Amino acid sequence: MKTNKDPLLQEILGEDVSEIFVILCTSGFDRIANARSALMFASLAAAANYRTIVFCIQSAVDILVKGAIEKNEKPQPGVPTLSQRLEEALELGIEIQSCTQTMANKKVSEEDLIPGVKSRGAMNLINLAAHAKGTLCF
Repeated sequence: MKTNKDPLLQEILGEDVSEIFVILCTSGFDRIANARSALMFASLAAAANYRTIVFCIQSAVDILVKGAIEKNEKPQPGVPTLSQRLEEALELGIEIQSCTQTMANKKVSEEDLIPGVKSRGAMNLINLAAHAKGTLCF
């Protein structure tokens, strides 16, 4: 098993990798409640002082495209919107990553992403999960 001195992980995250919490999100507009939950749990982890990263693959990449939420979400009374959850997560310093292979498959470029979202390869997710204090999947 690799230690927390993994060079790739240190390059991506810096020296302190001991308190990382990873949320893997595959849900997009097809399961919007799950996508909102992923961001809510990420915010809870960040509030508990974990360095929190949401890694988005498959349908979750769709919600990271500029303007997509406004076009696809139908707000419900009394339910926080996906935009609100995403804004809250970014304000808390949660890093949101988009899978580069999914982006290529969907023909989404880095310029298409919401400001603050970073594109990362699949091996990044493997490294994060291997070193994370905890992980959740939505």
